[in-house]
Amino acid sequence: MEAVMGANDSEQERTVRTGGQGTRESGPRVLVAGASIAGPALAHWLRRRGAEVTVVERAPELRPGGQAVDARGVAKEVIGRMGLDAAVRAACTETAGAHTVNADGQVLETFRADDDGGDGFIADIEILRGDLSQVLYDDTRDGVEYIFGDRIAALAQDVDGVDVVFAGGDRRRFDLVVGADGLHSELRAMVFGPHERFLRHLGHVLAFYSVPNEFGLDRWLLEYQDQESGRSALLRPSQDATRAMAMFYFASADFDVDYRDVATQKRLLRERMVGLGWLVPGILAHLDDTPDFYLDQVAQVVMDRWSSGRVGLLGDAAFSSSPMSGQGTGLALVGAYLLAGELAAAEWDPDTGFARYEARMRSFVEANQEIGRLNARSRDVPGPDAEPRPDFTGEWFTELVGRAINGIELPDYAGAPDSAAPAGSPITSSSKP
Repeated sequence: MEAVMGANDSEQERTVRTGGQGTRESGPRVLVAGASIAGPALAHWLRRRGAEVTVVERAPELRPGGQAVDARGVAKEVIGRMGLDAAVRAACTETAGAHTVNADGQVLETFRADDDGGDGFIADIEILRGDLSQVLYDDTRDGVEYIFGDRIAALAQDVDGVDVVFAGGDRRRFDLVVGADGLHSELRAMVFGPHERFLRHLGHVLAFYSVPNEFGLDRWLLEYQDQESGRSALLRPSQDATRAMAMFYFASADFDVDYRDVATQKRLLRERMVGLGWLVPGILAHLDDTPDFYLDQVAQVVMDRWSSGRVGLLGDAAFSSSPMSGQGTGLALVGAYLLAGELAAAEWDPDTGFARYEARMRSFVEANQEIGRLNARSRDVPGPDAEPRPDFTGEWFTELVGRAINGIELPDYAGAPDSAAPAGSPITSSSKP
């Protein structure tokens, strides 16, 4: 199939040619920045609603591994509506639950994956970020153009569209652009302003990386917390029984380490974990040979609005709730469904579509961000000036969790187009991995 995508194409020329099948009028052209979870999930729904979708990702290929992410409540309903429940569950970590332990490894508390109907501390849908990204990519790659190893270098919008210049030199025009490029979104900084205007540091730092499973993990996550220092270390299983994922949290009132400076990050982690005990020395012994190290501040993104003209934001780029909420993936999946649905229902009018998407999502986001802030406070270092740790036993917290997991409606969008099998041949790109 040949896609006609010249920057100067008129509305009448915007067609997709399918060999031997004549031509059909295309839908709006949408560019999505980011190919982790929010981006491919949005691509799925945009394609089903009739849009021509391009996803650009600065990494040269999909990034494997990463921390385990969960889907709870209404997010599981979105996965079902995508037709991906079986594929997602087949890629899950199969974690049976979690044990909190003391420094000697003795179990203090147990949480099971089937607690609270599978929506508890350990969700019944738990999957490595990279594995979920792969499922979403495999689902969309035949109907969506993916461009890897490139990024948006500049854009200019007018009343009819957005002119985009890619770092690789290509210039193209789109009807809409959506940033789904994470906590440090380049598109957000380009359109809305510098990162410090929107990032809210929660006083902690998170690090994780994969290690050989020489610790005897068998479907159970282990977590050790040192209440005195506010530090914690976790080991969790993966589908590959020979590997495990290590995670660390530590308190940090500020954070000024470049999130791309891996050498400095590793040095910082070693310094902050000195004397922690438990299995930490053995975990740190693999720090230099791990293929997937990550360290960054635990932060939220707080914005008054998630769109500007024909440019919108989704997922962590718009409303990161932080890993402390356990709901970042759920927000991305639900947000993708609603954003595509509202744009299509508004016949692709950006002012109306973006506004309705935000109106539906805002309270859901705020509930999840509140949980993230509370969980961060529960890990704060005790002291005379520290806020009291939250009491999670009250009915108020049960109600908050309910709003954070299921407190949003998923419209059917019966009047909007929906084709689970879009017509036409796959859009291809030479940059696909």
